[in-house]
Amino acid sequence: MEDIIILGIESSCDDTSAAVLKNGVLLSNVTASQAIHKAYGGVVPELASRAHQQNIVPVVDQALKQAGVKASELSAIAVTLGPGLMGSLLVGVSFAKGMAVSLGIPLIEANHLQGHILALFLKDKDNLDAPVPPLPYLCLLVSGGNSQIVKINAYNDMEILGQTIDDAAGEAIDKCSKVMGLGYPGGPIIDKLARCGNPKAFTFNKPIIDGLNYSFSGLKTSFLYFLRDQLKNDPDFIEHHKEDLAASLEHTVVSILMKKLSLAVKQTGIKDVAVAGGVSANTGLRNAFKEKAEKNGWNIYIPKFSYTTDNAAMIAITGYYKYKDKDFCPIEKPAYSRITI
Repeated sequence: MEDIIILGIESSCDDTSAAVLKNGVLLSNVTASQAIHKAYGGVVPELASRAHQQNIVPVVDQALKQAGVKASELSAIAVTLGPGLMGSLLVGVSFAKGMAVSLGIPLIEANHLQGHILALFLKDKDNLDAPVPPLPYLCLLVSGGNSQIVKINAYNDMEILGQTIDDAAGEAIDKCSKVMGLGYPGGPIIDKLARCGNPKAFTFNKPIIDGLNYSFSGLKTSFLYFLRDQLKNDPDFIEHHKEDLAASLEHTVVSILMKKLSLAVKQTGIKDVAVAGGVSANTGLRNAFKEKAEKNGWNIYIPKFSYTTDNAAMIAITGYYKYKDKDFCPIEKPAYSRITI
């Protein structure tokens, strides 16, 4: 049987990544992150796209070398067409199209959000027998730009049961971290501080939204006004209470997420539950997820830390499944900045 070797390329935001997958097993996953955005407290789209242009060639070159694969051996190239920052996407998409045409191999479209969900199916030489969720299963997809509860019927059949109506969970955490003057990205900083704080020290607003949808803008506003009022009485309030603030913020976000996920399990009767996306790396969320599973008899699936953030391995596994179905992308299809799964 002929080997299926997929090159995955991801450039939707501020990470340039390339990965090589052979017959469903990951051989390499190389990512170049962009430190330049820290000085601005967030991703600057123009700077991101310029950095992608500098990084794309060496990153793809390293991915192929680490995998021990020649470009001529590739079966297809999978690339994130969206959603994401248009300037960033165009770098990866243009490179992938040019390389696919030059090699005479198919181009495969990958949806960034579907990639996060399919990261659960990634295997490498160290975990060839890792358990994967049976179909159908539920997935809590939480990242800086998205918060969704998704029912997965097949790799190419996903149904959104609930999603944020305003800010994403990761976005709320990042913005609250910025208000506290903790820097960017806020997620890892809040996570680290929260481990030393009291999660019930402070209470913040939990918006009441019908069904399985979320809202985090009210929490963000509540947090901002709380700090404003406290700083009037104590200008050093944040410094004195940063661990408790981080822990209380994390606890509020996690409890909102878990309440809706529990409701989704109850409504669907599906007890195979996964978590994916950048925020799934958060320690508090992982712990709450495990506790809820133990209490309610869920079978849970959590990706490796390296597969939670933006990476090309998840794009390569998407490409692998699509290649087997001969689901190829027309070379003229454009990138797209906004779309759900």
